[in-house]
Amino acid sequence: MNPAIEILDTEVLSDNWYVLRKFTYRIQRGDGTWETHSREAYDRGNGATILLYDTARGMVLLTRQFRLPTYVNGNASGMLIETCAGLLEEQNPEVRIRLELREETGYEIPEVRKVFEAYMSPGAVTEILHFFVGEYTQADRVSDGGGIDEEDIEVLELPFDRALAMIGTGEIRDAKTIMLLQFAALNIFA
Repeated sequence: MNPAIEILDTEVLSDNWYVLRKFTYRIQRGDGTWETHSREAYDRGNGATILLYDTARGMVLLTRQFRLPTYVNGNASGMLIETCAGLLEEQNPEVRIRLELREETGYEIPEVRKVFEAYMSPGAVTEILHFFVGEYTQADRVSDGGGIDEEDIEVLELPFDRALAMIGTGEIRDAKTIMLLQFAALNIFA
């Protein structure tokens, strides 16, 4: 742990859906002085996401579903186009993304490749997201997908160039999806 940071107090503010904590801590500044701060951090667990691509046909597989936080923040339909993703739920990231892939998209692919990790909103959320890519073919589809329980997920197969252009038009506004499409532009469809 960092010797320039000392956690003084941790208070649970909410433990409803995930956990919201208030931390009071001391931090040593670059000039050697110490300051005390209080910040809230939302702990929803870590997650994984994957972009499926078919280089032979120039296609990618995405999902569309309702996301309440986007709706209450100006997304008129509340629908968001995204890469397949989910929380790890204490599982290995590769194991979990394979399960999410089958549940959400209906695909099982022979190989997934981890390409990087990123904190998605480090000013307020503890989550680190594990990013994967994987090549699929139409023969890899084993079910309709669509999610489980209350999920209502639409599977979208789009030409890669169209998906990339949807970032500029605002049709794709999900950070993890933008990151993986940009990764694909530089490393897969280059």
